[in-house]
Amino acid sequence: MSDTDLAALAARRDELRTRHLRPPDERPESSARGVHHVAVLSSDVEQTIRFYQDLLEFPLTDLFENRDYEGSTHFFFDIGHGNALAFFDFPGLDLGDYAEVLGGLHHLAISVPPDRWERLKAKLDDAGVEYQHIDGSSLYLRDPDGTRVELICDPLGEMYGHKVGEMPDTRDA
Repeated sequence: MSDTDLAALAARRDELRTRHLRPPDERPESSARGVHHVAVLSSDVEQTIRFYQDLLEFPLTDLFENRDYEGSTHFFFDIGHGNALAFFDFPGLDLGDYAEVLGGLHHLAISVPPDRWERLKAKLDDAGVEYQHIDGSSLYLRDPDGTRVELICDPLGEMYGHKVGEMPDTRDA
């Protein structure tokens, strides 16, 4: 991308921020209570359970037949605070490999406390799971089906130099 294109994109972000982002004390309360679950596809139920429950320590909380596709399994992992990560397998359907596509899932970022983040990093090392370690607080890895997962150690809720959900100070930007 050219410098002109990048400058235009930055100007567009600034315009959107000015038009739509409200200071925390001016925002209405959200109508949502949280993420009930995010559903992702699994090619192998047991492999997925071993990865998410045994390696990443997200307890399996339910497993039953998918009501929308006979023979398919729908299963859930606890990712804290009443939120779940869910999976479907679709035996008999050739869904192909995971792909990041426009409108699809780019990555799933899951916050973990600092002590657990360090333990999970060591478990990934011991298991030989490849990951990218970014900014000292994020581990980007792929699950057995290629879904990108970020384990983020963000105890203060900060990202990009400010608390997520608060307006950054852009006066000097």
